[in-house]
This record gives sequence, structure tokens and C-alpha cells, in this order.
Amino acid sequence: MNIKHLLLGILLACSTLLGAQGLSVGDVAPDFELKNIDDSMVSLADYDSVNGYIVVFTCNHCPFAIMYEDRLNAIQAKYAPMGYPIVAINPNDPEVKPDDSFENMKVRAKEKGFEFAYLADDKQEVFPVYGATKTPHVYLLDANRVVQYIGAIDDSARDESAVTEKFLENAINSIHYGIKPNPSETKAIGCSIKVKS
Repeated sequence: MNIKHLLLGILLACSTLLGAQGLSVGDVAPDFELKNIDDSMVSLADYDSVNGYIVVFTCNHCPFAIMYEDRLNAIQAKYAPMGYPIVAINPNDPEVKPDDSFENMKVRAKEKGFEFAYLADDKQEVFPVYGATKTPHVYLLDANRVVQYIGAIDDSARDESAVTEKFLENAINSIHYGIKPNPSETKAIGCSIKVKS
């Protein structure tokens, strides 16, 4: 284990003890290192020249997560070139939901043409620190990993044509121009995260 892995482990352990209720707007989000669908290990520190991070807890099986796949692809295409990459994390235990296995993550990402990292929180250590409870559940961080927005992607999961408030995109646009997002928090709508029994 190298020093980077050790420090990340200590940071996550401390965050778990100190922030069992999850992150709030204004908190500094801890980094993590998780396996990506290309079998590489990915952390937020690996991203260069970013203006922020769109951390999305999502999965393969949840109907709500599926409804947002194309929208996430569009958000990645629009905002990653502006320095806001999506970092998607599957927090579910595949023993509870086999559709969410690492191999199925690879299949789903290929089917949908994901151009963003899709990571497995296989030890279920990251999502409790962040406080995620649903798939999808979004945490928008600025370049210093300060949480700027938490919640839903928009206000109409079931029908994209009925969206009237693009919460995530509005929040990204706000911080890009130095404005505090309003709202800075909304209720995440989706499936509950499936934890180890």
C-alpha cells in the first residue's frame, strides 16, 4: 500500500467517524479511491485543471437512475469541457441487487456510451460519508471540493420534457460565475441504496 492509499484510507475513516450524518453544503468533501469500469483506480485528485466535480451516486437497476442516464451523458458532454466532470459511483451491494455487479456496470456503461468514470463503492465506505441515500443522488463540489449543491438532477425524473427546474445545471452555472446556487439543496428522488445485510 502506497502513501496515497494510506492517506485516503485514514481520511475516509476519520470522515466516517466525524461526519456519520453525511456532508452538508459548505463542507469539504473527502477524496476517495475506487475502481473504475476500466479497472483503473480513480480519485478526485486524479482530475487536472477542474473547476468542480459532479459526484453522482447511481446504479444499473434503479428505474430512476435509468431515467437519468441520457441526461447525465448530456450534462457530461456540456460541462466536462468547462471543467466539471461527472464522477459516477455505484453504492449498491451486488449481493442484494445482482444487476449492480461490477461486470454489469461495465456492460451498462458500454451500452449507454458513458464518457465519465463509473466507480464501484464495493466496500460501501464512500456513500455513508457523503450521506447519499438514493440513486441518483448528486453532490456538486467546487474546485476545492467544497460542497455547493446536494440533491436531485432536476424536477421531473419520469418525463424529461416536463422539466421546469434544472437544479444541477443551474447550480453548475452559478458556481462557474461565482454565485452561490439557489437552491443549494433539494430532495433526491430515486431508489434507496442497497446495503449489505
